[in-house]
Amino acid sequence: MGLQCGIVGLPNVGKSTLFNCLSNAKAQSANFPFCTIEPNVGVITVPDERLNKLVELVQPQNVVPAVVEIVDIAGLVKGASKGEGLGNKFLSNIRETDAIIHVLRCFDDDNIVHVDGSVDPVRDKEIIDTELQLKDLETVENRLQKEEKRAMTGGDTYAKRLVEVLYLYKDALLKGLSARTVVLDELQQEVAKELQMLTSKPILYVCNVDEASVVNGNKYVDAVREAVKGEQAEVLVIGAGIEADIAELETYEEKQMFLEDLGLKEGLDVDIYAKCEYKFDQMYEIRMGIKEGLDISYYTNHKLDANQMYEIRKGLERNLDVSIYADDIFIWSQMEQIRMGLESGVDVSKYAKNTCYTSVMEQIRKGLENGVDISKYTERKLFANQMEQVRLGLENGINPESYAWRKFDASEMKNMRLELEKEKI
Repeated sequence: MGLQCGIVGLPNVGKSTLFNCLSNAKAQSANFPFCTIEPNVGVITVPDERLNKLVELVQPQNVVPAVVEIVDIAGLVKGASKGEGLGNKFLSNIRETDAIIHVLRCFDDDNIVHVDGSVDPVRDKEIIDTELQLKDLETVENRLQKEEKRAMTGGDTYAKRLVEVLYLYKDALLKGLSARTVVLDELQQEVAKELQMLTSKPILYVCNVDEASVVNGNKYVDAVREAVKGEQAEVLVIGAGIEADIAELETYEEKQMFLEDLGLKEGLDVDIYAKCEYKFDQMYEIRMGIKEGLDISYYTNHKLDANQMYEIRKGLERNLDVSIYADDIFIWSQMEQIRMGLESGVDVSKYAKNTCYTSVMEQIRKGLENGVDISKYTERKLFANQMEQVRLGLENGINPESYAWRKFDASEMKNMRLELEKEKI
């Protein structure tokens, strides 16, 4: 069997509808929570033009395409990590999968109940994130009790390495971060496999939208994209209901007519990304740029990720000079600070340097927007919280020269600044 993906999400967000349009197996889909009790399993083949070409050339007796096993897992609610709802069964089913497809409800419909009473996909995402992280934290703490004894008493090298990984995971989870955000070396990755951490699995966020939002998305999709910008994750926009209707049609011609009636047949120059190895979220940014008539040549660089493309597209939409930051030497958060500076009309050349940390850029930008220039203090290699004290001093009419030095930490700087402000009064 190939890759196994688990479809997860809160109850009633469209998981089983999506499963039905992906698979020939028909899952129960209804307008009440916990419609799916046991996980439904379907197997789908992976479309691959390269395989079709090879079949034409070689004409083999048998063709065995790659397959993906899709598992429709019962909906999760708050408290699942403690067994609420179908929590224990849900989390056990996720642990057995290779990757997660997280479905988020991004449409309004009074006829379809939401388990929390209102539509908020970012809140829904955080609920599941929290439950998975809490379960992982429980796993880590239980294993630490056992492995620390082995590492200390038996001199077990494997156990020592495992303890290192467990503490790395614990630190991240206590900060509200998923295990996939932890960077491990090759040896640590090997021992981490046996832990089967829920939040270490690759994840695809699927925004389930209504018919009117399939092409351009909506405010809910924008909120999700903003919420996952810092994650190593992709976002896909679909109308699960529409896809399910299309899946019921028998012929290709019928499906094309259905799409045309919905206005989904677009005359876009998609060749620019269809022949390249762009990810879903990168393809989305390119498609949106084409639709808006933007000069997408600024961000079709393969080295740019979707978050970087997003910042460039936002700059183009506002008629900003994106050439200042449309370069893969900047990470997306640096691009964001430069874009925000351009929007407010400040001299971004003061901080538009890839050697400048994002948090330091932010302090310089805020200072320029308030009429003070602290860019020269970057030469003293001050941290962002130190730069903040320099900025606040200048904004309050204080000369920060007496404390604007690396040898003082931020709290010392703050006390010195406040004393100077008192003297001024």
